[in-house]
Amino acid sequence: MCDEAAILETEDLDFMGGMGGGGGPDPDTISLASVTAVTTNVSNKRSKPDIKMEPSAGRPVDYQVSVTIVEARQLVGLNMDPVVCVEIGDDKKYTQMKESTNCPYYNEYFVFDFHVPSDVMFDKILKLSVIHSKNLLRSGTLVGSFKLDVGTVYSQPEHQFFHKWALLSDPDDITAGCKGYIKCDIAVVGKGDNIKTPHKATETDEDDIEGNLLLPEGVPTERQWARYYVKIYRAEGLPKMNTSIMANVKKAFIGENKDLVDPYVQILFAGQRGKTSIQKSSYEPIWNEQIIFTEMFPPLCKRMKVQIRDSDKVNDVALGTHFIDLRKIANDGDKGFLPTLGPAWVNMYGSTRSYTIMDEHQDLNEGLGEGVSFRARLLVSLGVEILDTSSPEVMSSTEVKVEGVPNISESATGKVEEFFLFGAFLEATMIDRKIGDKPICFEVTIGNYGSEIDGVTKPKSSSGKKSGGDGDEEETELIHGSSDEEEEDENDLVSVSTTPPMKPVITDRNYFHLPYFERKPCIYIKSWWQDQRRRLYNANLIDNIADKLEEGLNDVQEVIKTEKAYPERRLRGVLEDLSNGCSQFLTLANKDQNQTGRTKLDKERLKSCMRELENIGQQAKTIRTQVKKNTVRDKIKMVQNFLQKLRFLADEPQHSIPDIYIWMMSNNKRIAYARVPSKDILYSGVEEETGKDCGKVKTIFLKLPGKKGFGAAGWTVQAKTEIYLWLGLNRQRKDFLSGLPNGFEENKMLKGPGSQSAPPISLTYMMKQIFQLRVHMYQARSLFAADSSGLSDPFARVFFSTHSQVTEVLNETLCPTWDQLMVFDNVELFGEVGELRDDPPIIVIEIYDQDTVGKAEFMGRTFAKPITKMADEHYGPPRFPPQLEYYQIYRGNCTAGEMLAAFELLQIGPHGKADLPPIDGPTDMDRGPILPVPLGIRPVLSKYRIEVLFWGLRDLKRVNLAAVDRPRVDIECAGKGVQSSLIQNYKKNPNFGTLVKMFEVDLPENELLHPPLNIRVVDCRAFGRYTLVGNHAVTTLRKFIYRATDKQANNWNTEEEIIVNYEPEPSIKKMETMVKLDSGSDAVVKIEVSEDEKGGKKKKRKKGGGDEVEEEEFDESMLDWWSKYFASIETLMEILKAQEAAMADAEEKEDQDISAEGGDIKPDDSPVKGKKGKGKKDKKRPGEIPEKKKHKLNELQVYPKELEKDFDNFEDWLHTFNLFRGKAGDDDDQNMADEDRIIGKFKGSLCMYKVPVSDEMQREMGFDSNMGMFQNIPTNDPINVVVRVYIIRATDLHPADINGKADPYIAIKLGKADIKDKENYLSKQLNPIFGKSFDIEATFPMDSTLTVSVYDWDLVGTDDLIGETKLDLENRYYSKHRAICGLPSKYAIHGYNVWRDPLKPTQILAKLCKEGKLDGPHYGPGGRVKVANRVFMGPTEIEDENGLKKQTDEHLALTVLKHWEDIPRVGCKLIPEHVETRPLLNPDKPGIEQGRIEMWVDMFPKDMPAPGPAIDISPRKPKKFELRVIIWNTDEVILEDDDIFTGEKSSDIFVRGWLKGQQEDKQDTDVHYHSLTGEGLFNWRFIYPFDYLQAEEKIVISKKESMFAWDETEYKIPARLNLQVWDADHFSADDFLGAIELDLNHFPRGAKTAKQCSINMVLNEQDIPMVSIFKQRRIKGWWPFLARDENDEFELTGKVEAELQLMTAEEAEKNPVGEGRNEPEPLEKPNRPDTAFLWFLMPFKAIKNLICNQYFWLTVKLVVALLLVLILGLFIYSMPGYMVKKLMGA
Repeated sequence: MCDEAAILETEDLDFMGGMGGGGGPDPDTISLASVTAVTTNVSNKRSKPDIKMEPSAGRPVDYQVSVTIVEARQLVGLNMDPVVCVEIGDDKKYTQMKESTNCPYYNEYFVFDFHVPSDVMFDKILKLSVIHSKNLLRSGTLVGSFKLDVGTVYSQPEHQFFHKWALLSDPDDITAGCKGYIKCDIAVVGKGDNIKTPHKATETDEDDIEGNLLLPEGVPTERQWARYYVKIYRAEGLPKMNTSIMANVKKAFIGENKDLVDPYVQILFAGQRGKTSIQKSSYEPIWNEQIIFTEMFPPLCKRMKVQIRDSDKVNDVALGTHFIDLRKIANDGDKGFLPTLGPAWVNMYGSTRSYTIMDEHQDLNEGLGEGVSFRARLLVSLGVEILDTSSPEVMSSTEVKVEGVPNISESATGKVEEFFLFGAFLEATMIDRKIGDKPICFEVTIGNYGSEIDGVTKPKSSSGKKSGGDGDEEETELIHGSSDEEEEDENDLVSVSTTPPMKPVITDRNYFHLPYFERKPCIYIKSWWQDQRRRLYNANLIDNIADKLEEGLNDVQEVIKTEKAYPERRLRGVLEDLSNGCSQFLTLANKDQNQTGRTKLDKERLKSCMRELENIGQQAKTIRTQVKKNTVRDKIKMVQNFLQKLRFLADEPQHSIPDIYIWMMSNNKRIAYARVPSKDILYSGVEEETGKDCGKVKTIFLKLPGKKGFGAAGWTVQAKTEIYLWLGLNRQRKDFLSGLPNGFEENKMLKGPGSQSAPPISLTYMMKQIFQLRVHMYQARSLFAADSSGLSDPFARVFFSTHSQVTEVLNETLCPTWDQLMVFDNVELFGEVGELRDDPPIIVIEIYDQDTVGKAEFMGRTFAKPITKMADEHYGPPRFPPQLEYYQIYRGNCTAGEMLAAFELLQIGPHGKADLPPIDGPTDMDRGPILPVPLGIRPVLSKYRIEVLFWGLRDLKRVNLAAVDRPRVDIECAGKGVQSSLIQNYKKNPNFGTLVKMFEVDLPENELLHPPLNIRVVDCRAFGRYTLVGNHAVTTLRKFIYRATDKQANNWNTEEEIIVNYEPEPSIKKMETMVKLDSGSDAVVKIEVSEDEKGGKKKKRKKGGGDEVEEEEFDESMLDWWSKYFASIETLMEILKAQEAAMADAEEKEDQDISAEGGDIKPDDSPVKGKKGKGKKDKKRPGEIPEKKKHKLNELQVYPKELEKDFDNFEDWLHTFNLFRGKAGDDDDQNMADEDRIIGKFKGSLCMYKVPVSDEMQREMGFDSNMGMFQNIPTNDPINVVVRVYIIRATDLHPADINGKADPYIAIKLGKADIKDKENYLSKQLNPIFGKSFDIEATFPMDSTLTVSVYDWDLVGTDDLIGETKLDLENRYYSKHRAICGLPSKYAIHGYNVWRDPLKPTQILAKLCKEGKLDGPHYGPGGRVKVANRVFMGPTEIEDENGLKKQTDEHLALTVLKHWEDIPRVGCKLIPEHVETRPLLNPDKPGIEQGRIEMWVDMFPKDMPAPGPAIDISPRKPKKFELRVIIWNTDEVILEDDDIFTGEKSSDIFVRGWLKGQQEDKQDTDVHYHSLTGEGLFNWRFIYPFDYLQAEEKIVISKKESMFAWDETEYKIPARLNLQVWDADHFSADDFLGAIELDLNHFPRGAKTAKQCSINMVLNEQDIPMVSIFKQRRIKGWWPFLARDENDEFELTGKVEAELQLMTAEEAEKNPVGEGRNEPEPLEKPNRPDTAFLWFLMPFKAIKNLICNQYFWLTVKLVVALLLVLILGLFIYSMPGYMVKKLMGA
């Protein structure tokens, strides 16, 4: 129980702490309070303001969608020529056509670039379709298509689907089932997203199509067809539209004023569009129609877009848009429900209602951005019915249909009630001066009620009604209803929706305020809506739980960030609240079950919300018991998932009361608005159900509408209002004023009998308090750079109530220390003292940049609440003096720095200011009128020494067109600083002469308050002028604080030896590295080293029980670098898979029970592996199958990202600080724009510590006092290095040519060296394998940045840059991680793994020991070596080329180096032999990856022995093979023809074959005519020569893509043999009968006899033994031919007996054979039965059969045709003679 008590205490303390009271355990702490200070409410009179201002929706951003179409399988259709079409929105791209195949292989990559708002992007439909035989002349026929929206892809992990199969279906025939599959990758990248591409390795697992369908998590693999019924009943409250100019003309002439709006509803869903009929001239259209979509269920399109549009020939515009999010109206759980909605009203918001011809906010009506006004409401309902496609009456097409539906009863959407909205404006300040000083008023509307244009009053009869239901019924409701409420007078019904206009008064240079003072204007509106409050109440309940949870989580993170004690207690408290909130919801939400108008969705959602919350409550309880100090962070992550879930549940898809809009009008122009959701101010008798702002004073900032609000304009506050709002049923309104600050009188509109119940039109405050506000502005950091120099001249402006003051301007800094106290005297606040103490108004602080000309520029804003002291309170702890706290500064939606300040509000009592606490500033400063921050508040200072290591400057660009020549670095911190020595000639040597300088400075004791340190680079020009080059602010100095090492840690001083028994690591026996993962046990790591590891040749042992085909003897000489590379990639894939599996397991485990702490195995717990060592073995979980036997290859480490990412950018002692110049970008994402502002880099480091120094620090500094803490640092003199760059390959390049491909080549730039490998470009490749190494000589520090670029070769014009990557070689070179040459896993002196470093391991080890002043290395007998106090073991023999054994210490030394991180004091991980994957970026498309490149870099200093030759990594040459296929016989081939002469069924069989990708080289057997049994005898030989890459299992084809291609393109395709059986026809096209495709690496072994050969050999592959022709070399047997019948089922159409033989090109040359039955080695002629000439023997029978049976009508037609031709001929013959006769008159 004491634990509980502790929780309660710390919570209360935290409340105080958040408010700045030092109640927390450590009085010296600070919290980032702008969030907490404003949000931690003690009393409940005020609500929290929203900090972020700028609308983010509707602003266009960059997106790139990349789609790779790998292949298609199982396409339905005979002998097709398929093309895949990829369509996104209106963009279409096509693959090439593949001829006559049902499983084409494309491997084509498409990229689509978009610049649109994110909503538009995510609603775009991505459609993949396969089209059969498309060419220039005909559009082809659709085989099947698959569609999903881009948002579905974006919401996937990593924003992508990788190697997934899309299931194709035919939209015109939904009964048909699956039409085939396309294997593809789809990725969507927004700006700044980085995509992790899984490694492109061998594609073995993905052949399991069913297991890899392209569907998001949780969508069942079998999707069914469903009908979506959207019923559109009617709409009301449409805006007055007048869209055609003609109508105005008409009105002028005829005077007819009809309703000039012709509305219809349009629905877009899954790429289809449905429309209702058009209701001519109606503001209250009634449609009663339903639109039916047919689409798969669950759909992969998340939103349905419902629009009311105005039909018009000139411009057909949207009046309003609503999105139905299908995830919110369905639940896919076990107890879930299908999507359902309504019947319910949905509210639509958009542009303002005043009609103009060109509506500047038309986008808002299309659903982009936040609507600024109510547009209409629409009564809709939605239902889904799953179709049984087998039943005959199902319509098979997916056309959209529209039908009528019966009218819906009035009460279906709930009973209409009278609602009452009240608002009081307590303050209107910070009104932008740009608006002008015309009178200003505020208008409040709810729906159309209160609007001045189409103001609605009480619905009367149906003619006058606006927004009620059916008028008459309503009327009676009201008459009956009024009797049991208090007797109201009719005069009460007049709504007052606008405040009286008032002239604004000047506050300061930027802002006005309205002089409300003691008289506060009010508004009130009556409105009638269907009573659906329950929906809003439930949403409020969940929102309240979520708000509390979010606030609690912020607190916990605050506690962690500021390092206060006991974050786990606070988290337990938060979880306690959460589970209580959930249980409370379960009791409250279940009320009002039988209310009218409850829809199916209401009931189902309630059930699912209750289930979810019950579940969350349970889990919260469980987690609460497991929160320990060390698990706080993990648990926070889990709780954040709860928060997202709650926010999702709180969003109610069925609207009821529309939102409230507050508009500020000046001179009848609408200037700025705010939108308040109706649920937030809705009143309920139950406190938890009440909206969070109901009956509270809320600070609302008004913003500009629509696009005007983007960018800088949107950041200026248009007006800040303090407004009190209350919304509820009219009959509940008795305490609608109770939440206002007390001490007012009501002023009514009318005096008279009924006036006591009437709401007031204004309030007069009698109570007024006088305060003094003290603002202690200490400093700010990381501000926005507003000037072109990359700095700003910041000052702060503080607003409180109607007062404002300004700090002084500090020039040229992003980290100003103002140290200024601002006193606001005589601040008048209205209301009771006690309320003001607990809940004072907020203070707004705005930070500006002072410009010499023009207006100051806005840099950011933050809010704060002061701590209030009453006149009778004592000024002292715990609340006073207040603590300085950090407040987050926002600029739009982005953070723009933090401000350190404190605020106190002191009441001036009856004795005037004499009672106030004195202001005692520090005595040693005199700043004239400016008061410094007083003593109790300013931080306590200590003396620190800061040492600066000046190394050099790099990559300085030109400044004002002049190159930088003599730069110097100035370091400044808290007013003190130091200057570097001057670099005399930057071009010759950019390093500094003096390395270390130091200065002393007074800094706060509390490290969190340390001011930033500024680094500035100036260029010293002639005549003593200085130019600022760039600057960098180190915002947090914590990582540079020197902390004396803890002597006891790591057994450093202990003398005993620690034997580190590293057995030689099995290089890849994956299955034996068992890491047990059962939750209870400790980590057990069992490493077995096989015996043959120690011996020489690796002997092959057969794995027990595996009936695996023995591979040929493993030959060391066959291995090359690529073998190593592919083996390593496989390991990487396995590790990634294991990690994913482990993650998934961990998540499952977390869900089931979150208690077993022992199960978390960290990769670095095992003694064999370093953190990221070679030994990253696949952590097998028990029960996994051991995998295929592997040869033991020595692997390298493949890093799927840049090498420096894993090694902290190699900043172990040398840090790189980017220097910025120029104005910061105003992009959404500031970091991206910063790239262009970098003007260079400063290299160096910092070290700070308190002085005087302790003894042991003196000792550590003892070596060279000039160097201070920077001992053992190499000199920075120029050094010559050979840089060897290995480029392996690039993947997923962005296409650069029109054909969607690129012709890439490598360019490398380092200093003056600029290599362009243009001759060796690779034609038309997006995944080129370069396999090249380049040697470059370089001198550090002049050439320290290596740029590797990939260019696209163009025949004409300049080559385009595809992307580039930059490496900082200098940091790598000097790093302790020894990144100059990676350490291989084994030491070898010959073979593929030969040692490539000029130093042997023993030399490297000796050097490291000497530098680290370590004792050792001492090599002992029996394979031991001792370094410091660690002993390592290892093998000691090595074999040379001739197989002789020699003794050596190299293995031992290498073992130590591989575990160097375990050495005390100096140990760190040494870089292994590796390949790094670097993203390619293009400056024109910042932040979006253009592909990746795999490479590594070795560096060899010139003063060392010269390195050996570079490793040969040139791409493997494909090996030439010849495949010989003998077709012996066929059997059971289906009979296709009826014999012309005899009428019998027969077939003229021939067999055609080709290797995939080489269709041109297809070969046919001769024809076996007139087979009556389906038997065919051939004895025919096909010969296919091909080039094959064994490692990748692909055939390599080089061919020109088209007649016009400049050069040949290389393709890699899987090795697959296609055999087809055909029926030959003499005159018509041959008929296709069946086919089989054999993957030469993996195909079913042929059956011994024709009888045993069945269709199952292809369909049930898993049960059949599989063979590879590359291992078996020769194989003979029977295989089935298949085709699809009418029902798309496979059927057997024949069998073939064939023999396959594979030979290498050399073998084939020695042993040549002929094609067909030709020499050499001819096959014998088949003995075919002589049935071909039967009709000779019985001619009459044959002729009779022909004429009478088969071709009777044909014969008749022929005879008639002949007669006609004869007659025509005679006519033409005799015509001329006859004509002449006629003419001559004969």
